[in-house]
Amino acid sequence: MTKNSNMEKERNKLKGAYVERDVSWMFFNHRILQEAQKITVPILERMAFLGIYSNNLDEFFRVRMASLNRMAQSKDKNLKRERDQAKKTIKDINHLNSCYNREFEKAVEEITAELDRQGIRLLHENELNEEQQQFIRQLYIDRLNGSTNPVWLSQVKEIGGTGDDGIYLAVKRLEWHQDKKKPKADYALISMPDKEMGRFVRLPQSDGKENIMYLDDVIRFCLPMIFVGSGHCTFEAYSFKFTKDAEMDMDNDLGSGVMQKVAKGVKSRKSGEPIRVIYDENMPKDLLKRIMARLNIDTLDTIVSGGRYQNHKDLMAFPDCGRKDLKYPKWQPILKPELETEQSIFDIIRKQDRFIHVPYHSFDSFIRVLREAALSDEVKAINVTLYRLAKASKVVKALICAARNGKKVTVVIELFARFDEESNIQWSKRLQEAGVEVIFGVEGLKIHSKLVHIVCKGGDIACIGTGNLHEGNAKVYTDYMMMTARPQIVREVKKVFDFIQKPFKPVKFRELLVSPNEMKPKILRLISEEIRNAREGAEAWIKVKINHITDEEIVEKLYEASQAGVKIDLLVRGNCSLVPGLPGISDNIRAVGIIDTYLEHARILIFANGGVPKYYLGSADWMPRNLVNRIEVLTPVYDEELKRDLARTIDYGLRDTTNAHIIDGRGSNAIPEGEPFRSQEEIYKEYAKQ
Repeated sequence: MTKNSNMEKERNKLKGAYVERDVSWMFFNHRILQEAQKITVPILERMAFLGIYSNNLDEFFRVRMASLNRMAQSKDKNLKRERDQAKKTIKDINHLNSCYNREFEKAVEEITAELDRQGIRLLHENELNEEQQQFIRQLYIDRLNGSTNPVWLSQVKEIGGTGDDGIYLAVKRLEWHQDKKKPKADYALISMPDKEMGRFVRLPQSDGKENIMYLDDVIRFCLPMIFVGSGHCTFEAYSFKFTKDAEMDMDNDLGSGVMQKVAKGVKSRKSGEPIRVIYDENMPKDLLKRIMARLNIDTLDTIVSGGRYQNHKDLMAFPDCGRKDLKYPKWQPILKPELETEQSIFDIIRKQDRFIHVPYHSFDSFIRVLREAALSDEVKAINVTLYRLAKASKVVKALICAARNGKKVTVVIELFARFDEESNIQWSKRLQEAGVEVIFGVEGLKIHSKLVHIVCKGGDIACIGTGNLHEGNAKVYTDYMMMTARPQIVREVKKVFDFIQKPFKPVKFRELLVSPNEMKPKILRLISEEIRNAREGAEAWIKVKINHITDEEIVEKLYEASQAGVKIDLLVRGNCSLVPGLPGISDNIRAVGIIDTYLEHARILIFANGGVPKYYLGSADWMPRNLVNRIEVLTPVYDEELKRDLARTIDYGLRDTTNAHIIDGRGSNAIPEGEPFRSQEEIYKEYAKQ
């Protein structure tokens, strides 16, 4: 039998053992919805999970479903297999979305009812007492008047040309005339001013309860004032929202700079085609027909009938009314004592590798590194990669300070960080104005690595992280930042910056795993070493904490390892195309995903290596985009304290029985059995002891 025949036989064996990436994402997002349904989760946290679920779904449709739609509509004869697969995936996703949407609406009802029992009540426009009605009338006079400008639907040719990040009210006005049996119907659109007003309005208390009102219902109450002078009329209003294709239309004009091209591309998103519509299921058919006609919805697009309210992402900011008892207790970020002494932080790092694990540890320890670099006489230059930045970025302020103090500061900023392009353009301009050299990376390769290289007279320092240098993210994303002066690692971090500036110059890395250079082959070799060790009777296992696993070659290699007897434990937050527990294929693979207060984000790899484990941390997931189309970095870990910490983080995650879900490739997302153990809480307790 030929080699190709053997490969084909193996692939046939693995049919059904690979979950399509976007279907696996739906399973992941469902885990978030399931957290919202748990009665053991504090009620306001459940409300926030509903908002996260909805926000994720919006972005998924803007990006992934939009890409699938484009593939499904392709006329290229050479793409028949891909086109057919896209159509099947769209069908599968729409089926799951429909099922999950019913769960979502039920969860909203249950959570709203529980909030009422807890003394926080959501009121409709027809449930207000006289005091509350007067409050709304005054609110209209003071703030809403002039912000709610209806447009007659008869004058609107196309709705999709506007932004898709808001909510619309479709209004049906019935004008009654004494001499006519039927009222005259007119239709109008109101774009809700939720950006200026917020989505929720707190009303005067009544019956001993806090009262909250959706802005949608506030506007419904105000319709007679908005359409003042309309005569004897009655009004109905129904909400809807749409999601558009977020692919940027990039201008390939060689005369335009990269920043200008991206700026144009961001603007082009506003004219993207709507691909999903969610509307109030009670909307009259005549009104719905008019709305759909002006959205130019295609047969492959997603149309979902929902409840009274849309844009549930706003539930992430639902007012807590001072009821902290209805949320998880806040964990104060811990300042690591060894990083908060009066001694130079560079000297501390030179003595021993240091690390922080945010949000458990304070991100301020990393900011201190940059601030000291900005002021220290021994620092000559600072090189940084930036992917996403906070609105009032302390990172950028420290870098600007360094430039003004005469340091040579070079910032590699990724303009194509999806949905942050506009913000990154503005920061780029500010950095350039301050004298910072700004590099926009390598064409065709997103720069996703999280690196800092500080050139010092007393020995260079490098910082390698798993997450963005972003103070906001550091409050909610679990990420590691390793700070080291080890020459063999620092030299190679410098090489990464050299590669970014001269991408066509050949470069080899001995320590770091760098994509697109050799990261994937090296990961495959590390797995192969475990296979060899298992077959030789040596200690063989793999433990991984990662966001996504979708690369087919890596999935197949993990299956091969499982069949060789390698025990594989996976903590996977998001997409997982691998199917654990398949007889004869993946019996030795276990995978769980954790959904909790913090968003699991760190990437950690540990290989048994015959009893002398190898540890890595860094920015890369096991997806083709990370391994082939991005500049990513994984660093080996040599410090024993950090090794123990990484091992504990994975082990605690695998022990979780309260916020973990079993990943089985079918989307059942069952909760592991055992005594209650919440990994994030236990990790925080361990750090608090130190």
